[in-house]
Amino acid sequence: MQEKRRALGRGLEQLFNDENLDFSAFEENIIRDAKTNNEIIELSLDDLRPNPYQPRKVFDKDALNELAESIKQHGVFQPIIVKKSIKGYEIIAGERRYRASKLAGLNTIPAIVKDYTSDEMMQIALLENLQRENLSAIEEAKAYKNIIDSLNITQDELSKKIGKSRSYITNMLGLLRLPASVQNLVLENKISMGHARVLSKLEDITQVEELANKIIKEDLSVRSLEEITSNCEYKRTVKNIKNSKSNNEYKYIEQDLKEKLGTNVKINNNKLVIKFTNVQDLNRILEIMNIDIN
Repeated sequence: MQEKRRALGRGLEQLFNDENLDFSAFEENIIRDAKTNNEIIELSLDDLRPNPYQPRKVFDKDALNELAESIKQHGVFQPIIVKKSIKGYEIIAGERRYRASKLAGLNTIPAIVKDYTSDEMMQIALLENLQRENLSAIEEAKAYKNIIDSLNITQDELSKKIGKSRSYITNMLGLLRLPASVQNLVLENKISMGHARVLSKLEDITQVEELANKIIKEDLSVRSLEEITSNCEYKRTVKNIKNSKSNNEYKYIEQDLKEKLGTNVKINNNKLVIKFTNVQDLNRILEIMNIDIN
């Protein structure tokens, strides 16, 4: 059992440490091995529980109904991946197939049982949704934050792993600065990601909420919103360094530099400290700062 645990760990370590995260290849390997070892079993839908780390909060009803119709005609082609729990099983990957199978009136679903930890379950669920499903902007932003936190990687490292630009990751994470009420409007598709990005740059929460309601009531375009917020009455989250008077007021500068450079940055006692892990990491930071030491 101990050897099996180590093997599972190695597989996931390879998945999340590879240059490019590829959930499809990871899942295909699991299914191929399960077929070889006759590990695909039928589980009762009543014994299954959704993944507690599922980043998706809203499931498209039309898409689920369409998948349910396909399952009625052709069955479930790809088994889901689950973990044994105290009562029944928790879904690691394949929650849409599970929900659609219930809509289709099925009693059982093909499944592969794996012994993953809670952290591994979260990482797999995040990756499946990022690469397979159309998450809302807020769900996507939270998924990025959770991956960064759980894998202890920088935004720059994440951008390379998932094939997104560094600025894209930064802009997405910036959406999490929005008040909860506005984040919910994005989740409900009442305002677009473009609107949300403009609003996330503003400092005053009251103004953000008022503008969010204005977008809905007046059906404002993103361009119109940008023109409105260009007015000097709308303060931006980026502050003027000259107004800083204490170390605490440098925190936002530290955060901006951390996002820009993809590493930890500290400002203290009139000193700027930029951390790097090795020569390659130092060269990367110097390149970003456009510093040529040759």
